[in-house]
Amino acid sequence: MAKAAKKATGKKRTGRPSAFKPEYVKLAERFCLLGATDKDLAAAFGVSEVTINAWKKLHPEFLKSLKAGKEEADAAVANSLYRRALGYSHRAVKILTVAQGNHMGSTVEEVPYIERYPPDTTAAIFWLKNRRPDLWRDKQDLEHTGKDGGPLEIAVTHIVVDASAT
Repeated sequence: MAKAAKKATGKKRTGRPSAFKPEYVKLAERFCLLGATDKDLAAAFGVSEVTINAWKKLHPEFLKSLKAGKEEADAAVANSLYRRALGYSHRAVKILTVAQGNHMGSTVEEVPYIERYPPDTTAAIFWLKNRRPDLWRDKQDLEHTGKDGGPLEIAVTHIVVDASAT
């Protein structure tokens, strides 16, 4: 392969051979689905973050797999946060050991039920602050100006004097 590159460009390739392997494309996507960062990927592949960034530039399929994995993971977390903020329910099964009485032993029974989670205020606040910071951020920038953007003028209409205070 190096000879083919040399013939095509007319230049001799220099430097250390790349540690990149084609199977890293799929592995990187799977790692990103688990929440891996570029730093985590570098550790997993035994390279530096600089190398991961170089691979992104040199191997478009690698960059595409990273983006796909990270977007899917982020979407799943966003969906879970959204559901938690609104509250949700799902089917579940309780496994119970039921005694037969008179020392006759016990049986295991599966009892279906609906698990319900109420809306979570903290999740709702977090969602709103991140999705609509213009409306929900803690710090609000308020500007007080007068007519046509000029300085604010305050007019005193009447003064009450307490004569008993003197």
